[in-house]
Parts: sequence; C-alpha cells; structure tokens
Amino acid sequence: MNTKYIDLINQTYDFPQEEFTLNTASLEFHGIDLMELVEEYGAPLKFTYLPKISDNIGRAKNWFAEAIKKHEYKGNYNYCYCTKSSHFKHVLNEALKNDIHIETSSAFDIDIVENLKLEGKITDDTFVICNGFKRDQYVKNITRLINNGHKNCIPIIDNYEEIGLLSEGIKGKFKVGIRIASEEEPKFEFYTSRLGIGYKNIVPFYKNQIAVNKNVELKMLHFFINTGIRDTAYYWNELVKCLKVYTNLKKICPTLDSLNIGGGFPIKNSLAFDYDYEYMVDEIVNQINITCDEADVPVPNIFTEFGSFTVGESGGAIYEVLYQKQQNDREKWNMINSSFITTLPDTWAINKRFIMMAINRWNDEYERVLLGGLTCDSDDYYNSEQHMAAIYLPKFKKEKPLYIGFFNTGAYQETIGGFGGLQHCLIPSPKHILIDKDADGNITTKLFSNQQTSEQLLNILGYEH
Repeated sequence: MNTKYIDLINQTYDFPQEEFTLNTASLEFHGIDLMELVEEYGAPLKFTYLPKISDNIGRAKNWFAEAIKKHEYKGNYNYCYCTKSSHFKHVLNEALKNDIHIETSSAFDIDIVENLKLEGKITDDTFVICNGFKRDQYVKNITRLINNGHKNCIPIIDNYEEIGLLSEGIKGKFKVGIRIASEEEPKFEFYTSRLGIGYKNIVPFYKNQIAVNKNVELKMLHFFINTGIRDTAYYWNELVKCLKVYTNLKKICPTLDSLNIGGGFPIKNSLAFDYDYEYMVDEIVNQINITCDEADVPVPNIFTEFGSFTVGESGGAIYEVLYQKQQNDREKWNMINSSFITTLPDTWAINKRFIMMAINRWNDEYERVLLGGLTCDSDDYYNSEQHMAAIYLPKFKKEKPLYIGFFNTGAYQETIGGFGGLQHCLIPSPKHILIDKDADGNITTKLFSNQQTSEQLLNILGYEH
C-alpha cells in the first residue's frame, strides 16, 4: 500500500522539481539540506536564498530579449524592482547586481535610494520610478533627489495636484509619467482603481497641465493591473485600452517614449503551478508592436515592475510541530511553534497559500491534519493547500520531531508582519538566515537576525528597565 508521505507527494505532483529534491527522507531546497539548517540554527526560522533573486531577474530579461528579437521590436526593455515587496538591504544588494532599476512607493524609499547611491549601488543613470499618492515628505524627498542631479527619477502622477506640488520645489526641467486608473475585475468591490487618472481624462490632463508647462516633460505612461499579468480576457482587454491611450497621447506628445506595464508576474504557489511566462512576454511585445504599427507611432521602451516575482521565491519558513490535539472525531490539530498571523500574515489576511511540505520523515505514514499557530486568535491557522482542500503530513509522533516548511514566502511577509516590532500575543519573530553561494559555488549561511527577546518587546511597550 502507498501509505507513506513520499508516496502521497509522488502520486499527487510531478516530483522532484528543479528547486525541490529529496535527500533520503528529508527535503532539499536548491541543494540546501534543510534538516542541516534546522540542526544548526533551530526552528522556527526564516531564510532568504539570495541567488534566486538574480536567477529570476535573469529569466525575465531573457524572455523580453527573445521576444524583442523575434518581433524586431525597436524599443528597449527595463526591469524595475518594487522595493515595497522587501526593503531589506541584502535583497536590494542582490537585485542591483543585475543592472536593474527601482520603483518606489513612499517617502522613506527615497532615503533608501540615496543610501544606495552613496554606496555606488545606484547611479544617476538608474531609473527611479516614484509611484504612490504623493504628499509632503514624499514630494520633498523626490524634489531633493532630482535637484541633486538624479534626472532619471520619474514621478508617476497619481492625481491632478501633483504636478503643481512637484513644480514648486524642483529647479529646472523634470520628467514625469502618468498612471492610468485601470478598471478592476468584475468581482472587485469597486469599479475603478483609486490610483491614477481615468482613461478618458489623461489626454485633457496632459493638454491642461503638462503641455503648457515648459519645465515638465512627459516620458512615461504607467499601466497597472492589481491582479498581475495573467492570460485572461480581462488583462488583454485592459492592455488594449491602455495601448489606445498611449498611441493617442504619443501623437500629440513627442517626448512620450516609455510604457510601464506594472502588475507583476505570479510566482509558484504550488507544486502543480503552471504558467507560461515566455508566451505572456511574447504576446505582450507582439500586441504593443501591432497596435503602434496600426496607429503609425513609434513603439515605446518597455518597463516592468516586478516585486513578488523578484524576491518571493527566495524566501522560506520552517516550523516544528510541537503537539497534536484531537479536538473531535475528524479534526487533528498540529500546533506549530510560532504563529501564522505574525510570520506569514498573508495566510491570515488574504487567505494566500504557499508551497508547504514536510522537511523530514518522508518515509513515514501520513495523516490529514489542520495546522494551528500559537496565538489565542481563532484565525491563526492554515487548513488547505493551493490545489487540495486539506493538509497531509507525516503522522505526529512525540518521540520523532516533525518539521514543516513554507516556501516562496519572500515578498511582503516581513513588512506586513512588522519586522522588529510588536507581534500579536507577543509571539517573538523567529531568527532569519541569509543563504548565499561563494565564488566557488559553495552554499554559505549567515545569521541576519536573532529571535526577538522579551526585553526588545518590553522596551517597545515602554517597560524600560
């Protein structure tokens, strides 16, 4: 009988996969023995596998290079990293090894840009695309960056007042983009995005506020879809509407030369994940080419803003199952030694599912379980996988510790969870490990942050000693 956990995985998924392999009875991730990681650092722990960041950037650049060559596309491609996905220095340092550009969303992002410039990681040639609703400090910081010589800083206009606010402080000419307020999917609670300017209002806005201002040069049209770049009728319909706006605007605005197709690629959320990245890139480039040719306007330079796609698949979390509670005839609760709400907040906030597998004991029999976190909140649980309505893990045995891993968690979880701050029920943040490769290709590990202590949390709360 096929009753072992390894049998379940083999009959459910195509396994092993590029990043997941098995070493006897324990899991490896990109060749990293995860049980060795647990034995060295303990659990719970989080980790970031830095080489995956460069790997994904390289993949996307290659897809666009191939599509541009195939369709004889006359514009350039620029890869931007959305810092909001993960602001950590080790992430930016790794990403910036790959000749990329930066997308910001708030005032303090500009401070990070200036810090990276001082270290030579960013130059004046690096595009800094400034998205978000701009008030006060964000406007001041953008103004400072441009006035200090960063001419490739492009604020993306989100509302009608921002041109005036920026013009008050910026000395001389500066470049801007306009964000299109795209229409959301029918299932959304609202019809039009709160961000940007409506399709029908963009040309009048350009004529009334930009064309008459000798210091402002429109360079970019920014198109963002909240649900990301997906092969759906909704996405292609919005792209066609965006391209019509671009071609109409280009005919009256000769300085416009770039199209930012914001909205990222999806990342792997299951061992059954299936997405044809190359097809999507090829078709996007093809559609832009065709539309511009029909309108008899030059094709734009293409910008993309990839956040989760850049950093998401580099992250992971490992927990130990502490105890099993049989609550009724059907429900067995495996209690982990941390909290989902605090360490993987998207599982609680938006019901997001990550790849989840046992780290060890793959040759043991499996059982159906629910996973519970340590907080006293009834929502602190994880009860299904992306393509299964249940969770199956090796059977709980008190004398044989069981470790479980969640993978591709590298985007947003630390910032949404409030890294370094208070945690729900004062459950401490776990230690965080950075994993890299040296010049010879050998795996190296380094402790980035220790598990939070009670002293740290008490100091935040005002209980100073």
